[in-house]
Amino acid sequence: MTGERDLDALLSNMNPDILDGIFVFCTLAPNVSIPATISPMLTFREREGTTLVMLHEQAERAGLRHEFPSRLITLTVRSALDAVGFLAAVTSRLAQAGISVNAVSAFHHDHLFVPADRADEAMAVLREMSKATHSSPR
Repeated sequence: MTGERDLDALLSNMNPDILDGIFVFCTLAPNVSIPATISPMLTFREREGTTLVMLHEQAERAGLRHEFPSRLITLTVRSALDAVGFLAAVTSRLAQAGISVNAVSAFHHDHLFVPADRADEAMAVLREMSKATHSSPR
């Protein structure tokens, strides 16, 4: 199934959903394997090491240093991988509100890690943005 490419449709139908839990970012040295006892939400290999994003409790149990306590917001609209401007519009609007965001595009949806203490505000900004786009004349 092909995802949506139309920016107005993406914005008006983004339908943000916040997941339970606090997520954190960790890193492992390039030559260190991911322990079998953990199940990160996200892994990404860089030259400097492997980034792991996982629930805070899991990082604590594994004894991993971690940063950026965040909440995960999924934009549930099915966006095309080659859609232009969707995340730019969303992250720009969050930036205007002073909310940092680490955005991740996956096959079906786009996901936003926002500071845990600003998650409710981020959800309000996203809902208002979607509502404004939905009600604006085309």
